[in-house]
Amino acid sequence: MSTCATVSRDLDEPISGTAATATTWLLLEQPGPWGAKALTSSHLDPVLGRALETAATNTGVRIALIRRPGRHADPAPSRVRQVYAAHTVPGNAWLHSATTTDPRDLLGLDFAALGAGDPHSFGSALGGRAHTGDPLALVCTNGKRDRCCALLGRPLAAELAASGVEGAWEVTHLGGHRFSPTVLVLPYGYAYGRVGAHTVKEILQGVQEGRVVVEGCRGASAWERPGQAAELAVRTAAREYATDALSVVRTDGGAPRWEVTVAHTDGRHWRVIVAQGASLPPRPESCGASVLGAPARMDVVAVREPATALSN
Repeated sequence: MSTCATVSRDLDEPISGTAATATTWLLLEQPGPWGAKALTSSHLDPVLGRALETAATNTGVRIALIRRPGRHADPAPSRVRQVYAAHTVPGNAWLHSATTTDPRDLLGLDFAALGAGDPHSFGSALGGRAHTGDPLALVCTNGKRDRCCALLGRPLAAELAASGVEGAWEVTHLGGHRFSPTVLVLPYGYAYGRVGAHTVKEILQGVQEGRVVVEGCRGASAWERPGQAAELAVRTAAREYATDALSVVRTDGGAPRWEVTVAHTDGRHWRVIVAQGASLPPRPESCGASVLGAPARMDVVAVREPATALSN
């Protein structure tokens, strides 16, 4: 059976620079079925879902629903739900957790502050505190958005959970379902595509060691797409895999060509030329698409030798 994911894989579509963008992720446990737009088409109160969407607009916060892998039982609405907030910008990455029996508590959050990396409202509104458990592996399984996420994501999430990965969750949407199975790892916000359970475990081990695995990496959600591709290119060129070592500090230009400055904590800077191209030949961008498309791709044209300081 041909799917958008098999076509993308067969055509060797590059995945660098395709991650969803968010400086901060806010995750709410919501058991039961999910619709295509899960915040307003699940068993979560749609009025609350719309209010959360509005509150997060233009703040850098991306909201997603999560559930434990397995059968999607939907118990009484009063059950205790897990909530996470994760800020992904290097140098200030954190993951906090809380529980609530009333999802409306999330409306008490200061979304602008969360997006900027301040967790205080997460503590005051929800009693949240720094997460002390394993890093999170969020696997997109929302088959209502694309069947690839169910066909490929749900078995991966189940395998991770069955093998003892305590941070494994199903998540509603990470974008790029043609790269299924797609995974987001928190707190550092690196997204991955076309990965198996063994690779995810290596990635999570890297997170615990403060190290980024670049194989299968789509990019860091803290950066826009040109920055994602540039940062990964510098990691590869410099063989620099420490999680907090690199930051995207400047992006000049606009589509279809950018010059991205990537900085190292030791003072070095790289200038990376990134060009936007089209993935050809045309292919289905999702399994439900009625027409073929040529999705944008981020091509790194050049990685210029590092300098010790930025020049004007």
